[in-house]
Amino acid sequence: MHLSPDEIIFWQLGWFKLNATILFTWILMFALTVGSLLITRRLSTNHERSRWQNLLEIIVSNIVTQIEEVGLPKPRYYLGFLGTLFLFVASAALCTIIPGFEPPTGSLSTTTALAICVFVVVPFFGIQEQGLGSYLASYTKPTFIMLPFNLISELSRTLALAVRLFGNMMSGAMILAILLTITPFIFPIVMTLLGLLTGMVQAYIFSVLAAVYIAAAARTATRPSPISN
Repeated sequence: MHLSPDEIIFWQLGWFKLNATILFTWILMFALTVGSLLITRRLSTNHERSRWQNLLEIIVSNIVTQIEEVGLPKPRYYLGFLGTLFLFVASAALCTIIPGFEPPTGSLSTTTALAICVFVVVPFFGIQEQGLGSYLASYTKPTFIMLPFNLISELSRTLALAVRLFGNMMSGAMILAILLTITPFIFPIVMTLLGLLTGMVQAYIFSVLAAVYIAAAARTATRPSPISN
């Protein structure tokens, strides 16, 4: 039993290692890219639509609705980033039903990378919405004394995003592996389904928290947004 897909080494040359985390991350990205190209190459605007297009529209519509409910009035502007986060984490969880697949989100390096992406994008949208001076000034509110505490808050919530997702995905994989060893029949099937549900919930929580952080940085509730759809 492996605690992390980082421990599964497929190939190594000196300091470079091709482990399960890297391999399955690239496989997942390739599958998502190819899948999106195949689904969107023949989009229809009439009532005759393929099942895949209907599924894609349902997913996109729900993501847009969730972004808007968080407090971002121009949700389609943030759809690319937040939608990608959700689809990657959700797909990693869903693919665990494939024999031999190791979810890259079970590695702390992957969840840390995702959290760093959020950490970088939050000030990007904040500066774009408020301007550099106004955004930096927000770290000194309500008083200048709060500057170090606000900076620590930015770093701590990034760490919390990474550890929360990693802990939930790793614990689910460990429990399933233990149950497969003890009772390799009916009960692990139930736990697999529960793990899939947990993975989808974690994908939802991760993307919603990212949207909340972006909304807080953009301060869209205080004044009209110049960003258009």
